[in-house]
Amino acid sequence: MANIARLACRPSVKRIWCAGCGNGTILGAMVRAMHKMGLDPDRVAFISGVGCVGRASNYTDFDSMHTPHGRTIPPATGIKMSRPDMQVVILTGDGDSVAIGGNHFIHAARRNIDITLVIANNMIYGMTGGQVAPTTEIGDLATTAPYGNIERPFDICRLAESAGATYVARSTTYHVLQMIQYIERAIRNKGFSVVEVMSQCPTQYGRMNRIGDAVEMLKWLKERAISIERAKALAPDQLQGKIVTGEFVNLERPELSEEYAKLIERARNRENQRNL
Repeated sequence: MANIARLACRPSVKRIWCAGCGNGTILGAMVRAMHKMGLDPDRVAFISGVGCVGRASNYTDFDSMHTPHGRTIPPATGIKMSRPDMQVVILTGDGDSVAIGGNHFIHAARRNIDITLVIANNMIYGMTGGQVAPTTEIGDLATTAPYGNIERPFDICRLAESAGATYVARSTTYHVLQMIQYIERAIRNKGFSVVEVMSQCPTQYGRMNRIGDAVEMLKWLKERAISIERAKALAPDQLQGKIVTGEFVNLERPELSEEYAKLIERARNRENQRNL
């Protein structure tokens, strides 16, 4: 089996993320999780979209696909349906996945197709100029909200849970070991898995909201993070401004590509009976 350590070692690729960005931490966690699992790189399909984190495929040596904005899930679905033996993993951003790609997100969860979706949530559109995202908190500043955002943000994990995903977890770029563990469990899950990672964007979000540089943003993520267990003991107003981390869903349901294979077999058997 090829050494998976080579997957994030392409020295010819220059740095394509801003200094202090959390995307490198997330990509590193994904590679470490797959290395820990002993996955064969040639049997992993790595999909990325448009946005800051979408550039991740440039760093890896998987069979990869760089898709249009919001369209990571449709080609990933096609790969999984035609090659169910492949591990299909997506790395996407919050805007890419739940804004323009929101409809695909909901229906992939509903179908419970065996795809792992890792979402880097930096609460803003970073690469395109710092606009409001569907995850920007109320009151936060952005280039399209110079007086503060007034739209209620998505809770990505709750959205995934309500749509039918069978593994849902949230971590942060500060909690790297936890993140690796959740990504591994997501890949092992036979169904649609979502790992949301709250990440720092010092260039856009941190600067506009005066949180500080990358180190200060990591401290900010650490201070805001609270486990699901602790969150259950707090009133809603006490959870304002907190990042609830942990596993929200971990269960078994029929998986789409397997059910499709059964459907094909039933259709063949019926056709054979007709030809007798």
